[in-house]
Amino acid sequence: MQISKIFAAIFALCLTSVCSFSQGDTIIQAKILDDGSQDAEKFYNAGTEFLKVHNFQSAVAEFDKAIGLKPQFDAAFFNRATAKTELNDHKGAIDDLTAAISISPKAEYSYMRAQAKLQIKDVPGALQDFSSAIVSDATYALAYYERGVLKFEAGDYAGAVADFSEAIKNDASLAYAFNDRGSAKREMGDVDGAIVDYQSALKLKPDMPFTLNSLASAKRKKGDYKGAILDYTQAIKLKGDYYIAYNNRGSAKLDAGDYNGAIDDFTKAVQLNPKYAYAYNNRAAAKYKLKDYQGSEADCTKAIELDPTNGISFLNRGIARELLRNESGACEDWKKAVELGVDSARNYLGDCQ
Repeated sequence: MQISKIFAAIFALCLTSVCSFSQGDTIIQAKILDDGSQDAEKFYNAGTEFLKVHNFQSAVAEFDKAIGLKPQFDAAFFNRATAKTELNDHKGAIDDLTAAISISPKAEYSYMRAQAKLQIKDVPGALQDFSSAIVSDATYALAYYERGVLKFEAGDYAGAVADFSEAIKNDASLAYAFNDRGSAKREMGDVDGAIVDYQSALKLKPDMPFTLNSLASAKRKKGDYKGAILDYTQAIKLKGDYYIAYNNRGSAKLDAGDYNGAIDDFTKAVQLNPKYAYAYNNRAAAKYKLKDYQGSEADCTKAIELDPTNGISFLNRGIARELLRNESGACEDWKKAVELGVDSARNYLGDCQ
């Protein structure tokens, strides 16, 4: 989820389209003047000025005054909710947005309430509000996108693809929608479709290292190790501390038979994140290929220390221990691997008691 980015977008919306200091807000301002609430307008405008300079407490105080004079002032409720969000008063923001929706069920009000609900972990409520925003405005690209993210996280990949596609149809500049649709397609086994979407995302926004990492992983899955390594390398250039990309590039090098290069990348990954168990396990596999069985055993042991629930680490350490003539230790590891759900470890248990 890019919740902080979305809140920033909502805040920008407040400052450019809903608040009365924007040139395009003459309709809202006219409504205020028509019913004689000139003082409400004054406090409302003062509140928006405080929003602009990030003085959120003062903004809330001014919107309080505006609402006190004009209780049906939906824009004031919306902007007060924006200020409360910045003050981490998410329940207060939800209350204000609920009031705004009851006055005028605008799509942006439902959308922002969905974001506030996500902050308090009310995922079903957020999903419902994103849907309400879409009902109010069938072209609301960000609402489709955010609903797609929730569907993806729930494992509804087909539903996520459908929502990301609607988001893209309504705003073809949404790089994140292409990226996330690619990930949903990859989960569904459509690796070629995923690659196309990742590439589309990068055309729109070339500086996304996580998209390059995902594109590389899709290429690796198709056996394009050279292309994968190039993309992982570009991701690392954009984000020098990207230990996951180092690990993944190491895996691509391992697949391609470059065992020393793989070890270098796995070593860099654990230097950047000493608690990254996967890289230790992967380095063990590379060391095994180079017949460094003691090094392989040591790395498996470190991986197990960091994550004792990963049966593959036990399986691999058992193989290394067998080659080091530690049969009893190997048997213990394979039994543990089976216990952790690695059925292939049963193939090694033949002579174990």
